[in-house]
Amino acid sequence: MSELVTGEAVALELRPAKLPSRALAVLLDLVVVGLVYTLVTIALVISTASLDEAAQIALSIAAFILVLVGAPIAVETLSHGRSLGKMACGLRVVRDDGGPIRFRHALVRGAVGVVEILMTLGVVASIASLVSARGRRLGDVVAGTLVVRERVPVGQTAFVPPPPPWLSGRFAELDLSGVPDGLWLAVRQYLTRMRQLDPQVGSAMAQRLAADVAARTGTPAPPDVPPAAYLAAVVQERQVREARRAFGSGAAAGGPGMPGVPQPFGAPVPLPQWSAAVPHPPAGGPCPSVAESAGPVPVVDAAPQDQAGDHRASGGFAPPA
Repeated sequence: MSELVTGEAVALELRPAKLPSRALAVLLDLVVVGLVYTLVTIALVISTASLDEAAQIALSIAAFILVLVGAPIAVETLSHGRSLGKMACGLRVVRDDGGPIRFRHALVRGAVGVVEILMTLGVVASIASLVSARGRRLGDVVAGTLVVRERVPVGQTAFVPPPPPWLSGRFAELDLSGVPDGLWLAVRQYLTRMRQLDPQVGSAMAQRLAADVAARTGTPAPPDVPPAAYLAAVVQERQVREARRAFGSGAAAGGPGMPGVPQPFGAPVPLPQWSAAVPHPPAGGPCPSVAESAGPVPVVDAAPQDQAGDHRASGGFAPPA
């Protein structure tokens, strides 16, 4: 089992695809592409019979590149990592951090696949997949991608809890282009496991990750926002941008579980883990901190109440001890 996090900011425990399922998906793809290539070749032979030999060779090479190389790349790019064979086998290509692949990832995988799949009849790809701990072939290693199973039991899924309502949309103008995928992965994995961490360890980790994200964005984290709540809000902002890029501007209008996020792989998202709503800040006033909220929230350690009924907040996003 290997945990991945999608670009829509949802943590999923997915099994990396093994060699038999990947080989079956590739075989199905090759059968479809082979049939198309055969039909295209027959059409070219008939239509170019009057041309000279050099022109026929040039057209044959062009047909080979467009059908056997260009078509699979286009299909993977437009379907966000799912070819016909992968759809049939329940597989998907994702980035190393679990996000959706883009054209450059599909291009590198397709270019390397010509050598390790077509020219060597899949021998190189099979050896690389057997050696790799996550079943990756050379094209995946070079492109920074991974083939995973997208059909998993719903009970095995986890998700990144959304930030307090008063933080939603607060970082819409933040420049997130400088934050690397590895840091996003660390932030998301922390947010999904923060309830399992020791409060002091979780608080220190949240502060360090928040400082790293703030340094990459070039904008200091707001002092009135707890570090882990800041991380949750920034992750939510990135998820909305990813959804807009992948599915259009209308995808960020809203959705169950995570606002503005389409359901990845068809799996339902659990309810948010905030146990009580955080009040909105007064008009014209500063945003309240988590310690000022009316009820316990996941970012605050559960602390006993005094006789006056006030909650004592630890100031962190960490779980109860």
